[in-house]
Amino acid sequence: MKFFVISLLLSLNISFAQTLYETIESEVLGTSRELKIQLPRNYEDNLEKSYPLIVVFDGDYLFEVVAGNVDYYSYWGDMPEAIVVGVNQVNSKAQDYMMSLNDYLPSKTGAQFYDFIENELIVFMNENYRSLNFRMAVGHGKSANFINYFMFNTSPVFNAYVALSPSLSYNMEENLTRRLGMESKAKTFYYLATATLDFKQNKNEAIALNSKISALENSTLLYAYDNFEDATHYSLVAQAIPKALQNIFIVFQPISMKEYKDYILPSEASPVAYLIEKYDMIESLFGIEKQILVNDFRAIAAAIENTEQFELYRDLAKLANTHYPDSTIASYYLARHYEELGRLKKAMNIYYSAYMLDDIEGYSKDDMLERADEIKTEYGY
Repeated sequence: MKFFVISLLLSLNISFAQTLYETIESEVLGTSRELKIQLPRNYEDNLEKSYPLIVVFDGDYLFEVVAGNVDYYSYWGDMPEAIVVGVNQVNSKAQDYMMSLNDYLPSKTGAQFYDFIENELIVFMNENYRSLNFRMAVGHGKSANFINYFMFNTSPVFNAYVALSPSLSYNMEENLTRRLGMESKAKTFYYLATATLDFKQNKNEAIALNSKISALENSTLLYAYDNFEDATHYSLVAQAIPKALQNIFIVFQPISMKEYKDYILPSEASPVAYLIEKYDMIESLFGIEKQILVNDFRAIAAAIENTEQFELYRDLAKLANTHYPDSTIASYYLARHYEELGRLKKAMNIYYSAYMLDDIEGYSKDDMLERADEIKTEYGY
């Protein structure tokens, strides 16, 4: 029976995210640190592929929540696959977050821990794993305050910050607001969360901070905030992590009905141009060259039909041919283009030519051949 189960799993080729346990020797800290590292599914099978890096502070308890959500959301294509690394701080939190009482900046062991993250951990991950330059920091309580200091560097090592019920240090609200209000070359993602049953001081500070950040006018800042009903300082984490991932990677997600209705249909710009810009932004933000989803091609085709901009089918066909050259999708769009131009014989021939191509998610050869036969019968070609 045991052999049967193992054989079944192998035959199904089931893949799982890999969790590794490593120890990194730190010259800065003068000691070693334990790491938990989750690699994406099929990491070993995609040797040319690199991934965003998510650094989880308080990894001794926060890692599993983040890693599980990253694996889940990337499985469904709502965020890119990513490498997650958690730093075990179970016996070192007080030292790691030490600050000066004079300027409230990381001091002594706190400054050493800052250097460890920036100059040793990230270097270690870059050298040993295929990580991209898009990096996210996740913190809770004191670590949610600590991750903000990386933003004050002239060249921040993180692009995205997830601050869960931060215990803000003196002047952090003012300094952080000033920093987030500054335009920069790269986009900055910032997610802030509290809860109605959060620690009173943390909640009040988060509410005040949100008011200030929400008032900022900065085109390079992508900001989101949640105040969870009936959640505590600890339980808010389970609700906040998925919301943070959804907000930070919203442009990566397939075109939703809301995106279609609120942004694509009302726009005076070409829906095909919108699609190209969406995927250019994904590459620009995350360093990932993503293949355009068939779902997104369908959404743009629906917009073309709805707005009767049928001439755009030709542009959509060119784009589809680039991403799916062996499938029927480009031929379908090109045939629709000629149909609407009144060049029905040309459209019919394109439909017929589809029998040599592969079916793809709702664009079948049988349907296209049937449409060709209808044109032939109706117009006597």
